[in-house]
Amino acid sequence: MMHGFSTLDSNKPGDAGLLVETTIKMSTFLQQLNPKVEVFLTAIWSRADLIYQADRRWSGTPIEKMALDVRAGYDKAAAATPAVKSFNGVGEAWTRAMVLGIADTNPYDGIEFGKISLWSWDYYHASTYGYYLQALVVFGNLTGRDPRSLGENECSGFELGMSPREINMLQQSAFNPPMSENKVKAAPLILPNSVHPKYCAVLKY
Repeated sequence: MMHGFSTLDSNKPGDAGLLVETTIKMSTFLQQLNPKVEVFLTAIWSRADLIYQADRRWSGTPIEKMALDVRAGYDKAAAATPAVKSFNGVGEAWTRAMVLGIADTNPYDGIEFGKISLWSWDYYHASTYGYYLQALVVFGNLTGRDPRSLGENECSGFELGMSPREINMLQQSAFNPPMSENKVKAAPLILPNSVHPKYCAVLKY
C-alpha cells in the first residue's frame, strides 16, 4: 500500500514525474525481496486548503478536480510499474460522499446542517470521518467485499461516535469507486426482520 505526497510533487504540484519515478524504484525494491509482491496505490482526496484559498494550484476549481488530477498521476505510475495491482480510489470516494449529500463540500463557509466534514481542522488532512471512509475503500479493494456488507451497525464506526446514517452513507460512498472498476461484487447487508439478542451486541444505541 503506497501513496506519495498529496499534490504528487511538493515542489511541482500536479506533476506526476516524481511519483512515477519513486513508484518504480520502491516496487522494484519490493519485488527483489518478494517476486510475488502486489502493490496497491492510494490516490487521495482533494484538499480544501488548496481549492478555497487564493493563489494555490487548484484555487477556484471544482472540488473534484484535484482528486481527479491526483488519480491521473497514479494512473501514470501504475502504467509504468507492472507490480501495481490496483488503486484505492480514496479521493473519488470523498467526492462521491459529497455527491450523495453526506459530506460538506466547503468547510471554509461552515458545515451544512446534517452533513459531516471529511477534513480535519487544517482542511488538509482527514477527519475521523475521512479516514474511516479511506479505511472502507481499502477494505473493499483488498478483500473484494462490498463495504456495505458491514452494515450501519459496524463496530468501529459506532465506537468512533458515528450515527447509523453516517456509517451507511460512508459505506455507500466507498462502494462506488471500487465498483466502477469491477473490483467489488455488490452485496449490501440485508438484516432479517428479527435478530436473536446474542447477535445484537453492537445495536445498543
